[in-house]
Amino acid sequence: MKLYRTNAGPVLEAEGRFYGFTQNWDALIRDDDLIGHLRRRVAAGGGGVAFDAEILAPVESQEVWAAGVTYWRSRSARIEESQDAGGGTFYDRVYNADRPELFFKAAGWRVRAPDDGIRVRHDAEWNVPEPELALYVNPKGRIIGYTIGNDVSSRDIEGENPLYLPQAKVYDGSCALGPALLVADEPIAPETSIALSIVRAGAVIFTGSTSLSQMRRAHTDLVEYLYREMSFPDGCVLLTGTGIVPPDEFTLRSGDITEITIPPIGVLRNTVE
Repeated sequence: MKLYRTNAGPVLEAEGRFYGFTQNWDALIRDDDLIGHLRRRVAAGGGGVAFDAEILAPVESQEVWAAGVTYWRSRSARIEESQDAGGGTFYDRVYNADRPELFFKAAGWRVRAPDDGIRVRHDAEWNVPEPELALYVNPKGRIIGYTIGNDVSSRDIEGENPLYLPQAKVYDGSCALGPALLVADEPIAPETSIALSIVRAGAVIFTGSTSLSQMRRAHTDLVEYLYREMSFPDGCVLLTGTGIVPPDEFTLRSGDITEITIPPIGVLRNTVE
């Protein structure tokens, strides 16, 4: 089942039919039995409504956090970009440590929706999209669903000094989520693929793919560390890191279109402003 946040309220897609809700998004996410609630809504009938509402980012009051260096490719890229600053070994240590790298990415109101514009920093010269699986976690720390995230990053700023990470990661237009929240009984399969395509002036200039099986860390472990000393009254979204890194000579430009595909969820498409 897929749950969409729209300008007309939450909409559930189940078996080709659509069901509306009177509750707002936050109330649904706080439900201790979200999947049961969705099933009861389907059983109540009334589906088949026309889906002509605007799809918004699937986040309201939730904070968006992110995990870093969870894939070997990301570890290698971070070491390469920070060698001149003497910070390369930090990323190797994080990759092999028990404690993951976790950082704040965006407030809910700052997140861009599918087909919205994303941005790169004007004071950066090396900017990339980072396609990631995003975990949706309820207030009790239980994973209740999955969506797609784009963790747009300034690699030159982070590489200059690891302490500049917040400036490389957190700014207006640096995070997009969507299009839907996938809610299922079982955890998403390890063999699930993530694919990135970047289009410039009508031509595909980069493609890459990986699978969730390439992640070093378990999703539940990332959530456990995040929730150790913090509470999230409306739940949160946790990006799980990227295993797809464009070549060093690539940087995003205005007008580029990024498409991130995770088959069970859909396609998150955004254009660089």
